[in-house]
Amino acid sequence: MARYLGPKSKIARRFGEAIFGSDKAFDKRNYPPGQHGQSRKRSKKSEYAIQLSEKQKAKYTYGLLEKQFALTFELAQKKPGITGENLLKFLESRLDNTVYRLGIAPSRNSARQLVGHKHITVNGEIVNIPSYQVRPGDVISVREKSKSLELITESLGAGRVKKYNWLSWDDKGMTGTFLAYPERDQIPETIKEQLIVELYSK
Repeated sequence: MARYLGPKSKIARRFGEAIFGSDKAFDKRNYPPGQHGQSRKRSKKSEYAIQLSEKQKAKYTYGLLEKQFALTFELAQKKPGITGENLLKFLESRLDNTVYRLGIAPSRNSARQLVGHKHITVNGEIVNIPSYQVRPGDVISVREKSKSLELITESLGAGRVKKYNWLSWDDKGMTGTFLAYPERDQIPETIKEQLIVELYSK
C-alpha cells in the first residue's frame, strides 16, 4: 500500500496551506520551507512549474503516488465530460477519501490505514483497497467488531462528521451512503484542476 511517508508540514508549507488537515507545525510556520523561507522573494515561476506544482498539490492532498495519479488521470480523460472535474470526482470517490469525508478517520492517511486493516465494509463486504472506487448508492460502514476502535470513536466524537451534499451519515449505525458524485463547486479543495489537465496535454 504505497503512500507518501515524508515530512508533511514541510510539504504543506511549500503550498501555503494545510493540505494534510489540521497541522500545528504548519500553523506556527506557515511560510515556505528553507533557511530564508520568511524573507526571500520568490522568483517568478514558469508556466510548467505552476502546472507541476498544482499536480503535486493534488497528489499530496489525496495521498497518491505518481503512477497511481497518472492512472486516475487516464480514467478521467476517458470519461465523458470535463477532464479536470472528472479527475476530482475520481479522487473524491476513492474509498479512503470517502471514509475521511464521512468523519470516520481524522485524516486521509488514517482512513487509508483503516481500509487497509479491514475495518471498513462496502455494501456489507470487507474492502481493503484504499483506491476502490465508490459508486452512487454504495453503503460504507465500520465493521461491527471495529466500532469501538479508539481512532474511530475519537474522530466521530470530535465532531469531524461534516455535511457534504453527496454523502449521508447514520451516526447510530456508523454507516454512510455515497449518494452521488460531487459537483465541482461542492468539493472544498482549492485545487486548480485545469492546470493539471494542461500539464498532461503537453
